[in-house]
Amino acid sequence: MAGEIPDLIAEARTGTGKGAARQARREGNVPGIVYGGGADPLAINIPFNVLLKRLKDGRFLSTLFNMKVEGEEDVRVICRNVQRDVVKDLPTHVDFMRLRRASKVSLFIPVEVIGEEECPALKKGGVLTMVRPEVELRVTAGDIPESIVIDLAGLDIGETVTISSVTLPAGAKATIDRDFVIANLTAPSALLSAEDDSDDVASDAGEAAESTEDADVTEE
Repeated sequence: MAGEIPDLIAEARTGTGKGAARQARREGNVPGIVYGGGADPLAINIPFNVLLKRLKDGRFLSTLFNMKVEGEEDVRVICRNVQRDVVKDLPTHVDFMRLRRASKVSLFIPVEVIGEEECPALKKGGVLTMVRPEVELRVTAGDIPESIVIDLAGLDIGETVTISSVTLPAGAKATIDRDFVIANLTAPSALLSAEDDSDDVASDAGEAAESTEDADVTEE
């Protein structure tokens, strides 16, 4: 169970309609609505700067939040729509949906790496490249994992870690329906350079041999 679901603090908005929404914007807020979950819709305001920072952080529409509104019980929500000004592209309204514990939601889950000390590739100076430091999973709102774990023990240079080799938490499923790469292990740059130099030498030798053969033929 994830213990770091970020808080999103909002305040209840008195009044609804375009007039109340315009007033909220004049006061430096973005009006919004929280709906679903078997409860009545709740009109809210979120400070403009807070929302803008969250949007710039990325993946706002796939992040689960713990919404805190004074006078209301904390509730888990996920954003379902952000309306923007057509000219300035700044947020003007935001919609959140309440989630029950049994609700399914798609979220990006961070990847945790273990087994580095037992990894032959790393012992040889190999490089671990994280192709996907986060993986989008379809999970149950009441049972969101803190991370998914990849084990590098026994992996050598040239090997990869794909989603099929990972044990996902119970009830979780990758949103991408193919066996994609999460990480790979490559040779150190010095070794790659040495191999390239070796290839160049071999190529030069081959060209020289071909040149000699051509000369012999010409002399005949």
